[in-house]
Amino acid sequence: MNKALDETLSLEIAESIKSKANKPFDNAYRAVLITKGAKYVQGFLAVADKPSQPIEHSWMELSDTSGNDSTVKIIDPTLPHLQKSSHELWYFAAQSWSVKQLKAVIEESQEDYPEDDPLPIYGDAPYEYYGDVMLGGKEYLDAYQAAAAKSTELQESHT
Repeated sequence: MNKALDETLSLEIAESIKSKANKPFDNAYRAVLITKGAKYVQGFLAVADKPSQPIEHSWMELSDTSGNDSTVKIIDPTLPHLQKSSHELWYFAAQSWSVKQLKAVIEESQEDYPEDDPLPIYGDAPYEYYGDVMLGGKEYLDAYQAAAAKSTELQESHT
């Protein structure tokens, strides 16, 4: 299954939800609520021309089965604030939720921890630890490691 960033739809949705810089989780949440059939996705972003670690990020995915091949479109409502084009961005998914699942998780989080922001969602313990950062389960660590490898590759190709 192929996954490609749909820049046009990303920009349209970003405009319709009034996307905000540095708010990828909120942007993706608001976007998935208005997009039929979309899934909310959390993971990491590796960015070309930027000597840095992967960025924890969120976007949505939309399946397109209209053609012979099943494809998944990545819709990133934070795209306008990244100031990069699709060939400079690599997305590494850790977890995804349907709108129904997402609403249930957020509702539960708000009941259990009303003072905390319910996003991002890290799932159930046990968590994987590395450095000074705590992430979700193994799938989160796997996505981070894949994004870190891509970031290293990108940095080496630009030196």
